[in-house]
Amino acid sequence: MKNVLILLCVTASMAPAQDTKVTPLMTKELSDIAGKEGMLVTVEYAPGAASTEHRHNAHVFVYVLEGSVVMQVKGGSPVTLGPGQTFHESPSDVHTVSKNASATKPAKFLVFFVKDKGAPPTVPAK
Repeated sequence: MKNVLILLCVTASMAPAQDTKVTPLMTKELSDIAGKEGMLVTVEYAPGAASTEHRHNAHVFVYVLEGSVVMQVKGGSPVTLGPGQTFHESPSDVHTVSKNASATKPAKFLVFFVKDKGAPPTVPAK
């Protein structure tokens, strides 16, 4: 049940469900870091899919598996990433751009969060 709730929170704040598939892979308490947990998910963007502006309130590490994605945080420059490339967001970043760089091919990336235990991994930007 917890994974279903997490999936709903992540998907609802990232993009319309028909354009994005978020698959929770693991959530694990980080016993050496009080009050923190690690969460691992995959995100699949359909061709042309994009998320709305959001934040994570977490350290976020992205690793592109397939296709290419454009990522940008507020105050930063957009970067286009392909397979094997990485991206990081800090807990204070606002994720202004997260989109599939292609209008014809899907994209898939792995996301690792270090976040407060039980907190949603993604929230709308304010």
